[in-house]
Amino acid sequence: MSNTDNRCRLVLIAPDIADVESRVQILGDALRGGDVASVIVPQYGLDEHAFQKHAEALVPIIQKAGAAALLAGDTRVAGRAKADGLHVTGNAAELAEAVEKFSPKLIVGGGNATDRHHALEMGEIRPDYVFFGKLDGDIKPEAHPKNVALAEWWASMIEIPCIVMGGTDPQSALAAAESGAEFVALRLAVFAQPDQAAVIVGQVNALLDEKAPRFEE
Repeated sequence: MSNTDNRCRLVLIAPDIADVESRVQILGDALRGGDVASVIVPQYGLDEHAFQKHAEALVPIIQKAGAAALLAGDTRVAGRAKADGLHVTGNAAELAEAVEKFSPKLIVGGGNATDRHHALEMGEIRPDYVFFGKLDGDIKPEAHPKNVALAEWWASMIEIPCIVMGGTDPQSALAAAESGAEFVALRLAVFAQPDQAAVIVGQVNALLDEKAPRFEE
C-alpha cells in the first residue's frame, strides 16, 4: 500500500473520448490501479448537454475511488453533477470570480500561470491549488521544463499547493515530484494505452513511493 501522506500524489486528466461508456470504463480501470488524489474532467469540445451527461457518469466513479472530481468547463455542470470542484483554465479574473462564487463549498483551483507574475496574481486569490501547464500540454515525453521550474520556485515559498503537468512518459512524474510540487498531472502517459492504464497508475505510484522527495511535516 502506498504511503502518500508526505509525497507528491497523482492527478489524472480524463481522456478525450466521445463515447460516455468507454470513457467511464477506461477511467474506472485507471482508478483501480492505485492512489489518485483527483481527476480533472475537461469539457473538451462537448456542448453543455453532452458535458453534463459525461460529468454525471464520471463523477460517481471518481468519487467512489476516493478521488476528488474536478470539472474544467461549464461551471453550472459542476453543481448539477455534484462534482467536488472546479478547475478554472482562464485568467486570474475568472479564477477570482469562481473562488468568490463557489469556495469553500467546492474545491476551486486554476491553471494558466504561465510565468511568475501570473502565478502570484493567482496566488493572491487564494485558490485551493495552482496548476502549472495546460491540461492538454503533454506533447513531449518529459514535463515541460518551464512548468517544473515554476513549480520549484512556487513550492519553495508559497503554501498553496501546486499541480505540475507531466509528459507522455509516466516516468516524467518523478521530475515533477522533485520540483517539490504536491501533485503531478498525467493524461496521455496513462490513457494512450487504455488497456494498460491501471498498470501505469500502479507503476507511477511505486515510482513516487520509492523516489519522490518527502515533504517536511
